[in-house]
Amino acid sequence: MDAVRGALALVVAALFCLLPAMLQAQDARFGDENIAVELRSDGPPVPGETWMLALQFTPRSEEWHGYWSNPGDAGQGMALDLDLPEGWEAGEPLYPVPQTLVIAGLMNHIYEGEYAVLVPVEVPGSAAVGNFAPVTGFVSYLACTDKICVPQDARLTVREGGDFKSWQAAIAPQLDSIAGYEITQKTLRIGLPLPADLELGDLHLFVETAELGGGLAPDYAAMQTFIREGDLLVVEIPLKQLAGVETGTRPASISSILSFGEGQGVRFTAEPRDVPLEGAEPLSGPVEMPDLWVLLLASLAGGVLLNIMPCVFPILSLKALSLAKAGGDELSARRDALAYTTGVVLACAALGALVLILRSAGEQVGWAFQLQEPRVVVGLLLLAVAITANFLNLFEVPGMALSGRAASPGGSFATGLLAAFVATPCTGPFMALALGAAIVLPPTEGMLIFTMLGIGLALPFLLVGFIPAFRRRLPKPGPWMERFRRWMALPMGLTALALAWLVWRIGGAQYLLIAGVFVALLLVLLYLAGRMQRDAGSHWRAVMAGTVVLSIAGLALLPDPSVAARSESESLLNPLPFSERELAEARASGQPVFVWFTADWCVTCKVNESVAIEREETREAFEKAGVIALRGDWTRRDEEIAAFLSEQGAAGVPLYLWYPPGGEARQLPQVLTLDLLAELAAE
Repeated sequence: MDAVRGALALVVAALFCLLPAMLQAQDARFGDENIAVELRSDGPPVPGETWMLALQFTPRSEEWHGYWSNPGDAGQGMALDLDLPEGWEAGEPLYPVPQTLVIAGLMNHIYEGEYAVLVPVEVPGSAAVGNFAPVTGFVSYLACTDKICVPQDARLTVREGGDFKSWQAAIAPQLDSIAGYEITQKTLRIGLPLPADLELGDLHLFVETAELGGGLAPDYAAMQTFIREGDLLVVEIPLKQLAGVETGTRPASISSILSFGEGQGVRFTAEPRDVPLEGAEPLSGPVEMPDLWVLLLASLAGGVLLNIMPCVFPILSLKALSLAKAGGDELSARRDALAYTTGVVLACAALGALVLILRSAGEQVGWAFQLQEPRVVVGLLLLAVAITANFLNLFEVPGMALSGRAASPGGSFATGLLAAFVATPCTGPFMALALGAAIVLPPTEGMLIFTMLGIGLALPFLLVGFIPAFRRRLPKPGPWMERFRRWMALPMGLTALALAWLVWRIGGAQYLLIAGVFVALLLVLLYLAGRMQRDAGSHWRAVMAGTVVLSIAGLALLPDPSVAARSESESLLNPLPFSERELAEARASGQPVFVWFTADWCVTCKVNESVAIEREETREAFEKAGVIALRGDWTRRDEEIAAFLSEQGAAGVPLYLWYPPGGEARQLPQVLTLDLLAELAAE
């Protein structure tokens, strides 16, 4: 037994003797051929003081880059192990402000060129610094180009010397104040105390804390939103769900670096707390915020112009006919106009409130956001088909203006709700600035703007209801009114066809087929209800109620279309898909850049494209001037596009931006003239 113990002791002793050689073998595993590393010290250590070490990284060529402590979506941070004398403690490594690199949609936090990571070491006051052994260590890291990545490692021995003055200047200073953070369902919001007069430059927030609890992590490649509120800078970063991770607690603090561009920035720590947005304004929006009364007038004018939009006009025409049939009863006319106005204003205010609530919860939404949901589009298709069938006398809706008869107050209210809802795809002149401001102003002012939009939409009928001279100018009732009602089925039927096209654009042929089955069943049920109405049957109300219930149930069970079914439409300009990176690269090329944001459900967008964008003259002018075109398609929800629209002060589409070479964005009118783009290119 003693012999066995002796043999084991010899084996253990041999292993300890071989350990240095084993470590040396580890050194040779990868080496530092692509990014060399050296361990430097800022002079000799002094008892009771902080001894500063530095890891100096030097790429062999310009194509290689290293990584920050949080490498982002790809890459690997540095792992360092220092062999320090007993009682000496190494602090957290201090990194310079990193840079961003996006490859294939993945955001990397990198360093290009030579850089140094500082490591503070606390030396005890009783340390014997005169005869201590040289400090050594082992470091592993990753060296990458745009195409390949190679692991690197090295055994280190500290040497005095190095440009510590420059290295320390590259480290972002620590902010004295503690920041706050809160996490909504989809957004990390950080409130950073910074003086209001501080020039911020080109902002980007690097979040060092990779996991935020609940399986959530920052979406590094997504658009970051910066909002100013006095001495508070609010940063909003979209979140993503980590694959296979759904649990975890919120961190006690979040460490980050806020970059101001050109290697400048600040380090800070954020703790959980409420981060207010009341009265905050976007930093980078090119639109200067007008006075509130200007915004209210713009919203009112935009609402009035909605009355001539093709999907709204048939409903409003029949509303005018119902007022004409009401005769000269002034009390009834005013009551009818007020009921209609209440419906319109309530619908606009409710949609506006929903937009503001969702945005405060971290959702990137704008005006007409509901049309980005496939079920809502199919629901609108069914509604347009039902209205068309009503205009063709397939069935009647008693009490509503859609019947072409004098409407009851309840019917007028319902007509107002309907008119406001079908008007949401339209964003005309004056509306863009007002609605864009509404989503960033304090909630009270924002709701005033949405309410004023509803008043503008209802204003023509308020005037008719309260001014007898206007009512007298309405045509006299007669048989022509029934023919006019049937003619109104034409634009509403074209609206239904446009919605069917939109269903196909969103979900493809299979999704349109499913919607077509819904439409056929709806028409059958409406025909049965109409036949019962004409035969004075007593069960038509039950059939109508069943139709509504079945439609809602069918929409709820309707599957979401495959994202792959969505395809970009052809364009004469051959635009690049919009992204922040594509825009930055286009602007850096020194060529003029045209960016347009559109959606298949946006009537104004499609008119502008046919009139001004998709023209041979525009294409030739762009080719001659070397204009780079980018298109942001907002038909389906896109967080990056929504955040960018918000930065530009726009609540929705269309939005047109022109970037002259080396210049800032110029926001173009929402209604493009025939030769505007060609003239800009010629300049």
